[in-house]
Amino acid sequence: MLLLPAKAEVARHLELYRAWERMMLAAPADRAARGNFEDTGYTLCVLMGKRCAREAVHAAERYLSVGPGARRRDRAKGGPADDRRPAKSGRSGRSGRSDGLAASPVT
Repeated sequence: MLLLPAKAEVARHLELYRAWERMMLAAPADRAARGNFEDTGYTLCVLMGKRCAREAVHAAERYLSVGPGARRRDRAKGGPADDRRPAKSGRSGRSGRSDGLAASPVT
């Protein structure tokens, strides 16, 4: 029997992955953004049972039935914005919390 992750968790991590992806592409030299992007990709891999982040993203989109066209329709309807940026702070992403995790880029 295959155990499936909660759709809300998959959706949340997919949204985090997309937000960190945009940040990493906007600032490729930002090590904190890259690290957080890689961490969210790894989390999607674990959730979806895939070996690479790109496969995990595709599997998550299929699992949620959210393809690129559906995201465009959501934005047109006032749904989740795809252009949200991770919150910026004066400190690096990983060192701001005592548990060693970065703050969520999605507000």
